Amino acid sequence: MKRSKKTDPGLLSLIDELKRVSRENEAPIWRDIAKRLEKPSRVWSEVNVSRISRYVRKNETIIVPGKLLGAGEIDFPITVAAYRTTGQAREKISNAGGKLLSIEELARANPRGKGIRIIG
Repeated sequence: MKRSKKTDPGLLSLIDELKRVSRENEAPIWRDIAKRLEKPSRVWSEVNVSRISRYVRKNETIIVPGKLLGAGEIDFPITVAAYRTTGQAREKISNAGGKLLSIEELARANPRGKGIRIIG
């Protein structure tokens, strides 16, 4: 079976950026996220809002190395970074007072990776 490579230039630049940030700041969390995003997209995490509301505390910062889906409810503010997000999930997070970021924005804001949890 022929192994295909990633062709999305945005994804490739994100992976390279995460590896660079990991090396420069000695933050293994960004290398872990880069390795997860290098895998085939069919094995990426798909996390529902309901799982986030179950396992995350108020005002916590989390990262989803895959897709954030909109099933479920959340009633407290959190900061979420995900590679992809559905419109319904965006709406529920913002209505709860939370904030949505891209993974790259979170890496720039917190290059050491302190206080970030990986969900999924």
